[in-house]
Parts: sequence; structure tokens; C-alpha cells
Amino acid sequence: MTTNLTKGSPLKQILSFTMPLLAGLIFQQFYNLVDTMIVGRTLGLTALAGVGATGALNFMVLGFCIGLCSGFAIPIARAFGADNISLLHRFEYNGIVLCSIFALVLTLVTTFFCRPLLVFMGTPADCLEEASSYLFIIFAGIPVTCMYNLASGYLQSLGDSRTPFLFLVLSSVLNVFLDYVLITKTSLGVAGASLATVIAQGISAVLCVLWIILRFPILHFSPLKVPLRLSVFAELCHYGLPMGLQYTVTAVGSMILQMGVNTLGSDAVASMTAATKISNFLSCPTNALGTTMATYCAQNVGAGKLDRLNRGTFSACLLGFGYSVIAFLIAFFASSQLTAMFITGDNISSLLSLSRLYLLINTASYPLLTMVNVLRFSIQGMGYSTLSIFSGVMELIARAICGIMLIPAFGFPGCCFGSPLAWLFADFFLLPAFFLCQRRLKGRVTPLPAVSAEISEPSRVPVSAHKAVSSAVR
Repeated sequence: MTTNLTKGSPLKQILSFTMPLLAGLIFQQFYNLVDTMIVGRTLGLTALAGVGATGALNFMVLGFCIGLCSGFAIPIARAFGADNISLLHRFEYNGIVLCSIFALVLTLVTTFFCRPLLVFMGTPADCLEEASSYLFIIFAGIPVTCMYNLASGYLQSLGDSRTPFLFLVLSSVLNVFLDYVLITKTSLGVAGASLATVIAQGISAVLCVLWIILRFPILHFSPLKVPLRLSVFAELCHYGLPMGLQYTVTAVGSMILQMGVNTLGSDAVASMTAATKISNFLSCPTNALGTTMATYCAQNVGAGKLDRLNRGTFSACLLGFGYSVIAFLIAFFASSQLTAMFITGDNISSLLSLSRLYLLINTASYPLLTMVNVLRFSIQGMGYSTLSIFSGVMELIARAICGIMLIPAFGFPGCCFGSPLAWLFADFFLLPAFFLCQRRLKGRVTPLPAVSAEISEPSRVPVSAHKAVSSAVR
């Protein structure tokens, strides 16, 4: 079912659209947590450290794929908001082709260089083999990662955040089953965990595509009638590349931070791995709000309703600030119990103490994270994706400071401030950038960027025709 976010109460619309996204992220993090739990409690501390040592590099590559696909979906949302179905099809088909090219190249490059990069990052020798085998399979699964994120991005751009969530629930259950079988019943070790993740996400991707074929005629097109054009590729790259590079630049900072943590040994790496997994789970609501704001702003800019941007952004921030209090209380009262699900051994009390410190500092900083996600994705939805790279640079600088200066000076407590300091630096840039983007949008004759004017069809689909198509997919 499509959802028009250009009408009604912004708070209600944002909350309604966010809830399925949030549920999907929770289930996605759930099977990431299961990976970590089974690895840590079944294969031991060294295997857990091996999985954790891949985190920054994994985020750099897969984050680029996720950002790229999210960016490719923004023109879809704007064309949908403007009721221009022919332009929507052109962005859709060209996006599929361009995403396939990126996926193929990234898969070949990353699988070849994954081990050398882990060595370069100073991954502890006792967990290098586990880290390498885990990461190789994850990178080999880049095509299914791109396939799922592009398909779900197309659905979300039309206002359907529920369907991707339902498919993630199904794949999460399958992932848990595959984790248990491949890790405990075979000799694959940590490779079994990564293989389970790739298989589960591949099934989600196939289901999303089938759902589009069966239930979303608005996305049906004939490749023979929709030409491939370099001008459309350029328009897609205008949105997708900055969003992907923003993840990459941010991840470079995380890699520098990870290199600093690696110098503290396997115990520190394992503690941060467990705490990071829990923090990623707790931060799902702020991430869901960010994704919502990209679609919300894109549709409203496409419809020319710029007055709704401030109201929507303010409402999203209020929701995020309220949740931040809940997240801190969870970390304060249950951090040790949550971390204990991941690690066992003789030194568990020390590991629990380190993880608790990390979680308390990070969750106390979630209001900063809320602003990062809401403002960054709002800016991207308004059509200024390039600015996201600069916010990523600010995060890189902050994490580099922690990795190079704070960790050598203060040890593990220094790494706990890596993310909060990064969020603070990013907010210093994003807050004025958000208002600058709004001022630039005001007074524009056409809501679509100038590049789009060169590739759009001369006539627009009437609103009545669009409503007829929308009713057919409800």
C-alpha cells in the first residue's frame, strides 16, 4: 500500500511510517545479535573478537551500498510526490542497472582485499583467521545486500514501510535457525554466521522483488520503453554517491578508532563488540526516524509543500529525544545482563564493566544521534545529498581524535567517547546546513532539481490517474 506523506498531521504521519521501519530494524539487529551471541557463547572469546574486528570495515563497504540504494530511491519519492509516473519509471530502471554495476565491482574488489585490509588495521593475530573468513562471505553477499536495499527503498519511497518489515521478520527467524545449524552442527565456525546472514538477506531481497511484481503495478515498466541514459545515471549518482560516501567517510573514522581499540587486545575488542551490538539495537528508533525523514522530505519537496518540512523535522526530533531517555534507563539498569548474553569466561566481570561504561556513555548521547539522523536524512530528502559527505568528514575527524589521542592516553574509556564526539561534531555542521537548504528551496519554480528538468517527460500523469493506480495496490 502506498502512503502519501504530503497530507495530514506530520507527527502522526511520521510516527505511522516509522513504526514498521523500526520493527524491521529491530528484527535486523536481532539476527545480528543472534550471530554475536551464538559465536561468543559457542565458539569463544577469540571468535567473538574476530567478528568484532570486522565491524568498521564491514560498515564502510555495506554502508556505502545501503547509502547508495537509499539515494537511488529519493528521486522515486520525489517523482511520486509530483505524480510523474513516467519519470518514476525512468529513475527506477536506470537505478536497477546502475546498482547492479556497483554491486559487481564492489564484490570483486572487496573479496580480494578483505584480508590485507584486516592486517593493515592491526587486527589481533589470534583472531585474524576468524575475522577474514567472516568478512569474505559478507562481502561475497554484496549483490543480495544491494538487491534488498534497492527493492525495499523503492517500496519505502512510495510510502510502504510495512512490507519490507514483514519480510525482515521472516528472514530473521530463518537466520536464527541457520545460525544454530551452521555454527553448532557444522565445522564452518564464524563463517557459518556470515553465511546465515547472507542467505537470510537474500531471501528478503527475493520476496521484496516478488511483492513489487505481484502487488505494485505502479512500479511495472517495460525496459524496451524506458531508455538507459547517462543523464539519468548522473541524476541518480547525485543522490546516491554522496549518501554512500557519507557512510564510507564515517567508516574510515570508525576504522581509525578500531585500530586504536585493537592495540588494547582481544578483551577490549570483545567488550566493545558486545557493547556495540547492544548499542546498535538500542539506536534503532533514531535510525528509523532518519529513514522516515528522507521519504517525508522527498515527497513534500516533490509536491512543493515546503511549509511541512520544519514541522516534520521538529516532530521527529521530539520523538527521538523522548526515546533517548528510555534508552539510557535500559542501559543503566540492564547493561550488564545484556552483555552477559554474549560473553563467557574467567574474566567476565572485567568485560561486563567495560561494556557497561561504553553503553552508558553512548546512550546518554542519543539526543545528539537523533539530531544527526533526522537532520542528515532530511537534508538528503530535500535534494542536497552532497552535504552528507561533509557531516561524515566531521565524524571522521572526531573518531580519529579518539583513536589517535584519547585511546593512547586513557585506554578503553577513550574509545567510549568515539561515537558521542562524532555525533556532536556532525551536529555542528548539520544544524546550520538544514536551515540553509530550506532557504535555497524557497522561491524555486520547480520542486525537482535542475538536472531532472532535462530528463523529465513533457507531460505529467494526472492526479486522478495516479489515485487509480494507487487504489489498485492497496
